[in-house]
Amino acid sequence: MNAARSLNVLVTGGSGPSGIAAARALHNAGHTVFTVGSDRPRIEAAAAEAGSGITPLVCDLADLAEVRNLHAAVRAALAGTGGAIDGVIHLVGGWRGAKGITDQSDEDWEFLERGAITTLRNVTRVFYDDLAASDAGRFAMVSSTAVSKPTAGGASYVAAKAAAEAWTLAVADGFHRGQSGAAGPGSDAVPVEHRSAAVIFVVKALVDAGMRARSPERTFPGFTDVEDLAAATVGLFTSPAADLNGQRLLLGAGPRP
Repeated sequence: MNAARSLNVLVTGGSGPSGIAAARALHNAGHTVFTVGSDRPRIEAAAAEAGSGITPLVCDLADLAEVRNLHAAVRAALAGTGGAIDGVIHLVGGWRGAKGITDQSDEDWEFLERGAITTLRNVTRVFYDDLAASDAGRFAMVSSTAVSKPTAGGASYVAAKAAAEAWTLAVADGFHRGQSGAAGPGSDAVPVEHRSAAVIFVVKALVDAGMRARSPERTFPGFTDVEDLAAATVGLFTSPAADLNGQRLLLGAGPRP
């Protein structure tokens, strides 16, 4: 992997604090960044906050046809450079909880399935070939420590996150089977170097400067700052794909003022 070159990275869920932080960090690292949100004013404001030159795009990621249109729009924007997307940082999510098992609502499940599972399925299906062809292809999602220790109240949330993790690990398997020494096309094919990776960032919860300012009395124990998530995102593109692919990477909560 040529880590020195500028890469093309798509940040989904770009309107929130984690999306803004990730887009800013990737942009500051020299990459070309596209951010995606479902509300035009919000994603445009978020892109402007993240940094000049970041391109905001509007898409309902739960709609496969819209994601295909998003892919075409990104390809068109990169046509002058002959590039495609090298990385997708998937930060779409949301929380819904209940008191226990019996009051887990269908409405909450549909919200979580759409946000945590359907968006991820659509994005990976549409952008998979780009990531597999890149010499630094990276896909990352954010999951929860609760997946390893589910609670009754969080059943729907944890089930959705677990499904999203399973899909991401399947993407990682696809990269492994197509690379990692697999023979390329043609009779004189040479083994394909492992160059693409799908990873899962695992956090207890995320915290940002706005949350700290609104609740100065809170210490947010165990929470991961969005700036630390952003730094880990940038680091994906300078670490070997074979070391990353299929990994659940626990992001600790370092002290921040």
